[in-house]
Amino acid sequence: MPVQIGVKAHNFSEPTGLLCDCHRRIEMFLGALEAVAEVINEPLTKEAAHALESALRYFREAAPKHTADEEESLLPRLHDLRHPDARSVLARLEALEEEHRWAGPLHAEVDKLGEAYLKEGSLPLAEAAKFRKAVASLVSMYKCHIRIEDEIVFPLATQLLSQADKAAIAQEMAARRQVKVVAAISDLRE
Repeated sequence: MPVQIGVKAHNFSEPTGLLCDCHRRIEMFLGALEAVAEVINEPLTKEAAHALESALRYFREAAPKHTADEEESLLPRLHDLRHPDARSVLARLEALEEEHRWAGPLHAEVDKLGEAYLKEGSLPLAEAAKFRKAVASLVSMYKCHIRIEDEIVFPLATQLLSQADKAAIAQEMAARRQVKVVAAISDLRE
């Protein structure tokens, strides 16, 4: 079952492709948060409310699954590789995992302040400034984080991981989303 995000959609037979698709969605919802941050000193409009609700829901519900896909499924398998090309990437993996932990409190702050903005229709100036700062920090971190994963980590994983590892990653990703993908995973094992 393909998960369509943007123009190109990958299915569970291409787990790193799905992870890249998730990055496009992260970028889209970060853009929505940036747009809200630009108008957060103004009364809440219907358009801003819709964009904010969607972004907050995504980062609260879907993004943690993406992080788990990386930290619980992909990165441990990359750590286990004994290939020389993988060694140069291993040091970067620890930094990427640390960025996931660093982003957690920022997401919590954006969620708390965003929910208050939705509920009240406005925020005090100090709270609006905190929202803008947290969003800007997330955007800055994700820009570099996503580039490293898309350009270095995922291509390496695609190249070096066995079909069995890719199938296991796909199965774990599907299970997190409560999706049954037997056919796509069977194709990976062959």
